[in-house]
Amino acid sequence: MPKFRSGLEERVAEKLEAENIPFLYEAQKFKYVLESRYTPDFNLKNGVVLEVKGFFKPSERRKHVALKEQHPDLDLRFVFQRNNTITRNSKTRYSDWCDKHGFKWCIYPNIPDDWLL
Repeated sequence: MPKFRSGLEERVAEKLEAENIPFLYEAQKFKYVLESRYTPDFNLKNGVVLEVKGFFKPSERRKHVALKEQHPDLDLRFVFQRNNTITRNSKTRYSDWCDKHGFKWCIYPNIPDDWLL
């Protein structure tokens, strides 16, 4: 029997098995898009969008990945207060996350001059 995420899931699986009802557990994945709105922190005349972050929450990271996928021409760049790790137990820093997902980033106050021109 697979490892279930909750006791309730395990009990449902046991009931299905007891009644000889075939099933697959978490056998499919469905992609979906939630419609939402994004308001950038700073829009520059050169087309650069600056998103300024002190704390970079997981929901924010997911949102920005979705934005990049759905708006590949958006020149979104991050200005971080510090190059923190994404979670307490992670070795991945904000900069690592940006590099992985193809975002330009900097640590305030060192905003590159060519971003601002």
